[in-house]
Amino acid sequence: METFIASNGLRVVLAPSPTNTVYLGIAIAAGTRNEEEGESGMAHFAEHLSFKGTERRTSRQIISRMESVGGDLNAFTGKEETVYYCTCQREHFARAMDLLFDVVFNSTYPQEEMNKEVEVVIDEIESYKDSPSELIYDDFEAMLFQGHPLGRNILGDAERLRQFQTEDVLNYIHRLYTADRAVLFVYGNVDAKEVKRRIPQNLPSAPSSQVTTIQKSLPKREAQRKVVNKETHQAHVMMGAQAYGGSNKNHLALFMANNILGGPGLSSRLNLALREKRGLVYTVESTLTTYTDTGVWAVYFGCDREDVERCKRLVKRELMRLCEAPLSDRALKAAKQQIIGQISMSYDNFESVAIGMGKRMLHYGKTQTREDFVARIQNITAEDIWVAAKEVFNPEALSILEYK
Repeated sequence: METFIASNGLRVVLAPSPTNTVYLGIAIAAGTRNEEEGESGMAHFAEHLSFKGTERRTSRQIISRMESVGGDLNAFTGKEETVYYCTCQREHFARAMDLLFDVVFNSTYPQEEMNKEVEVVIDEIESYKDSPSELIYDDFEAMLFQGHPLGRNILGDAERLRQFQTEDVLNYIHRLYTADRAVLFVYGNVDAKEVKRRIPQNLPSAPSSQVTTIQKSLPKREAQRKVVNKETHQAHVMMGAQAYGGSNKNHLALFMANNILGGPGLSSRLNLALREKRGLVYTVESTLTTYTDTGVWAVYFGCDREDVERCKRLVKRELMRLCEAPLSDRALKAAKQQIIGQISMSYDNFESVAIGMGKRMLHYGKTQTREDFVARIQNITAEDIWVAAKEVFNPEALSILEYK
């Protein structure tokens, strides 16, 4: 893996690929938490609009540029970043680089396209409302980070979106879409000389007078309870708390504890307790969402209304098991073996590896190979996991959101 900083301040990270396919993209430190007051939903809306025309290309030309050679161009918005990424065969790398930089840094955001695209985004918002098992994740974060930009819904709200004008989007873009806030990532058999040659020299830089990151103190970690009447057939419940940020030394131990508790395997403790042994749920999982300075850990399950309290008690019982005492040597070894296997297989998803590589450089200024990750897992002790569990999984300090 190789890293360097281009003459215009753009950070670059490269890694070789075992295939002829190249995965590349631009990650920008411009997410929901970087929106100013009155800009709710702007990060995601700007991402959509970046595909609607540049100084050189129409929206149709942008869409067909990579698809015509079998490639793909896409993007997504998170709470702390927006990522534009492309997949292509090695021979079309130059085409992909040119298109990426054009879309990210030269889009024009025409008003007529905004007027059309806003309805597409509003349809996206409404579709989430029809899926309580997805909506509850956003609502839980909104409850946990109430009054903080991290609590905002990435999609925004319809009323505010319809008020945005081209000038509003350009103000947001000029403030945040700058070379010093971006990372170019390339996962493929491309050498650094070629990458350097194809990076435009004249990329936007940050005006010296601007504030580019919304820094606001995080709300206190106080337990909250909320019940929302959704009139759904099934009850949906989330139980959780604020967690460690990605820079916290205990983050990886918490990652392991979460995997033991309710990770993707059917042998997770929550799945065994609620589904396999008692048949109370179809889905139960625990998730860990990590931001740079904080995180969200939560358990989700859906069940019959009359089983909600019983399921909550069972979840708390499993939490107590991890909080009361460290894992045995045998349990620790099994947990490490499982998570190392999961990590190793995840590296076969090359697109995900490339995006992860870019985001890690963007937020933490460093890279991490699979071998590095595995070595860090191997160094975690049973006491590390126990400490993390006691600090985050405390059953008496959980925030709870219920859809009934």
